Amino acid sequence: MTTADMGTGLGPGTDTGLDTDTGLGPGAAPEARTSSPAPAPTPAPLPVRDTPARPPRRGPADPVKTLMHQHRTLCERAVDPMEIAAGLEAHGVTDRTAARFRHRDVFSLAEELYARVPRAEAPPPAVPVPGPVRRGRAARVALHLLPGAVCAATVAAVAAAGHAPTPVPFTSADGPSLRLVQTIVAAAGAGLVLLALRLCVRHGPLRARYPIARSAGLWTCWLAGYALCGDRLLRQLLAGGPDLPYARPQLATASALALTCAVVPAAWCAHWFAGRARRGLADSRCLTAFASGVRPLLLIATAMQLAALLALSAAADAAGGTGAVGDGGGAGAVAAASALGALLFLARLLARHGFPAAAVAGPAAAVALEAAALACVLAARLPGLEPLSGPVEVAVTHLGPSVVPAVACALPALGLLLYALGALTGASAHAAAPDAAPAPVPAEADRP
Repeated sequence: MTTADMGTGLGPGTDTGLDTDTGLGPGAAPEARTSSPAPAPTPAPLPVRDTPARPPRRGPADPVKTLMHQHRTLCERAVDPMEIAAGLEAHGVTDRTAARFRHRDVFSLAEELYARVPRAEAPPPAVPVPGPVRRGRAARVALHLLPGAVCAATVAAVAAAGHAPTPVPFTSADGPSLRLVQTIVAAAGAGLVLLALRLCVRHGPLRARYPIARSAGLWTCWLAGYALCGDRLLRQLLAGGPDLPYARPQLATASALALTCAVVPAAWCAHWFAGRARRGLADSRCLTAFASGVRPLLLIATAMQLAALLALSAAADAAGGTGAVGDGGGAGAVAAASALGALLFLARLLARHGFPAAAVAGPAAAVALEAAALACVLAARLPGLEPLSGPVEVAVTHLGPSVVPAVACALPALGLLLYALGALTGASAHAAAPDAAPAPVPAEADRP
C-alpha cells in the first residue's frame, strides 16, 4: 500500500466509481455528463466589407511642366541654371510669378527646370587657338583707336592747309582759296570720322544688343554739331546775328578731338562692366544679391569713363590754348564735352544691354533742351516775347555759352544713370542676345 492509498483509506485494487474526466460515477446519466460548463468559444472576427479602396485625390497638374513646354528651347540650350533664370526674367517671370509655381524665387525655379529638362545634343567645343584671338583683339583695339586718329589727322591737315605758304588753285573773288581747301579737308575728315564711329558701335563692346531707332543717329549728329559750333552760334544769336553770308565758322576742334579719343576708354569700361556683371551673375544665388553687386560696378564704370573724359578734354583744351588744336574753350568747354561724352556712354551702355528706347530718349532730351535755348533767343526778337531770352542771357553772361550744352547733356545723363541703376541690375540685361525670337508654343503642347 502506498502513501497515496493510505491517505484515502482505499486499497490499490479498490474502484472509486468516479470518472476521472468528469468526476461523475459510471452510472451517471448522459445529461449529467453533458451539463458541465464548456469553455467559451473564441469570438469569430467581424466580416470585412469587400469594398475597393478609394483612389488618392488627384492634386492640381504640375505647374512647372507647362513652363517646361513653353521654354523648352531655352532650357535645352542653357549651360547653367543662371542662363535659364536670365531668360525667364527676360520673358517677364519675376519672383512673384515663381511663387505661383511653388518656388521662392526665379533662381530656384530655373534650377528645377535645368534639372528636369535634358540638355540638347551639342557638338564638342573647339579648342581655342591663341593666335586668332590675339589678332581679333588687336583688330578691335585698332578699330576703337581709329576715330581719334582720323580726327587728329583731320585737325592737323586743316591747320596745315591754313598755314600754306602759297595759295593753291581754285581762287575766287570772295576770298583766298585756302578757306575752300580747309572746308573740303574738314568735310572729308568729318565723313571719315563718322564712318569710323559707325564701325565702332557696330562691333565690340559698344555694339547694340537690339536694333535702335534711326532717330538715334539724328540726335547724335545734332549733339555733335552743337558741340562743334553751337557756342559760337549762340553768341551770335544773342548779339543780334548771325550774318550768315559773311560768317566764318569756327569749330571747337578740341572738344571733337577729346570726344573721339574717348571711344577707347568707353569701350574698355563697357567691356569691364559686362565681364564683371556676368561673373557676378554666375556666382549669385538670388536676384537681390545680384542687383546689389551690379550697382557699384555700374557706378565705377561711369566714374572711370567720366574721369577719362575730363582728362582728355582738359588735355585737348590745354593744347588748344597753345594753338596746336584750334582754340581752347576753357573750363566750360571741358564740362560740356565731358557731359556729352557721359550721356553718349550711358546711352550706348543701355543699348548694349537691351534697352534701346532709353538709349534714344536720353540724347533726344538733350537735343530738346539745346533747341529750346536757341528757340528762346530767336523768339525773344518778336514783340512781347523779350523775357524768353532772359534766363539764357544771364547764364551765358555769368558762365559762358558752354553752360547750355553742359546743362542740356548733364541732366539727361543723370536721368539715364538713375534708370540704369534699376534696369542694368536684372539678370536678363546680361544674358546672351537671342538670335531670333522663339516660336510660340501651341496650346496642345502645354498639356501633360
